[in-house]
Amino acid sequence: MWARGYARVAMPARAPLFHVVMHEPEIPNNTGNIGRTCIATGCTLHLVRPLGFDTSEKALRRAGLDYWPRLGVREHDDWSALLSSGGIDPSRVWFTSGLFGVPVWEADLRPGDALVFGKETAGLPREMLEAHRDRVITLPMAPGERGLNVATAVCAVVYEGIRQCVGRGEITLTPDQRLTPG
Repeated sequence: MWARGYARVAMPARAPLFHVVMHEPEIPNNTGNIGRTCIATGCTLHLVRPLGFDTSEKALRRAGLDYWPRLGVREHDDWSALLSSGGIDPSRVWFTSGLFGVPVWEADLRPGDALVFGKETAGLPREMLEAHRDRVITLPMAPGERGLNVATAVCAVVYEGIRQCVGRGEITLTPDQRLTPG
């Protein structure tokens, strides 16, 4: 049980808009920001170990992450465990890179797709990117720049996916700009 007002809240029984996958994240503040983006957009957050931080109840309380129980985050021991856990279609996985790939707006992002982001210091493993070269997306940047903060990149990619889904009528916006299934 969560102490000091951190009551567990039942997650709604609905499919996530996207699966946001953090592969070996290192910085807790980035993951916290990504968690907020996932809550706001109806995405599920997956964390693939090893993690560079503690996700125990005590650590989350200390960090003030009162929204974390609503997130329904899923942790996986490694990449294989994520894929074997079910719920993610391996043919609908997109890998992000600052090194190469097609611009995110050229990818056909659909509800239920998995969007995979790498660790802050190194990105995704080169062999993972090479093995899925036709599924690598990027956010174009000015020459010579090393990359965006991962929390910023997640937000940009998720909202591009939302833009595409709204455009196809797969999700709609209510008059007060809330996302609803199409």
